[in-house]
Amino acid sequence: MEKIPMTRAGHTALDKELKELKSVERPAVIKAIAEAREHGDLSENAEYHAARERQSFVEGRIKEIEAILSRADVIDTSKLSGAIKFGATVTLVDEDSDEEKTYQIVGEAEADIERGLLNIRSPLARALIGKDAGDSVEVRTPGGDKSYEVVSIQYI
Repeated sequence: MEKIPMTRAGHTALDKELKELKSVERPAVIKAIAEAREHGDLSENAEYHAARERQSFVEGRIKEIEAILSRADVIDTSKLSGAIKFGATVTLVDEDSDEEKTYQIVGEAEADIERGLLNIRSPLARALIGKDAGDSVEVRTPGGDKSYEVVSIQYI
């Protein structure tokens, strides 16, 4: 089975979500199903069907997180240095617009571009791997070709 690279923060966040799902969400859904059953005919009971749908989602997410955590390869990014690699926090400047952006290169399970967490398998992350501060990077994105300059690299 393939290991899933993950930062310590990503592992902690998934573990926290799993505990929340098991200790809060699951009991709440079970209670909602029991209450909906008390209302009688289940075939026309929208509350019951909504609670069962929520239960399906919660149980599916629990299984998904457990599978990810069982294959997680937690990488301590604070011990890394040098050229860009997994876990690096990279500040880039768009060479066309001079817009500055900062991303941390993380595993697929913890990626969230809105929070600056860049999936290691994304075109930009793949182009950045191995580069140093001052290097230019050409990236083919779904929105067209982009050029970035690496301003800084940190391992937090």
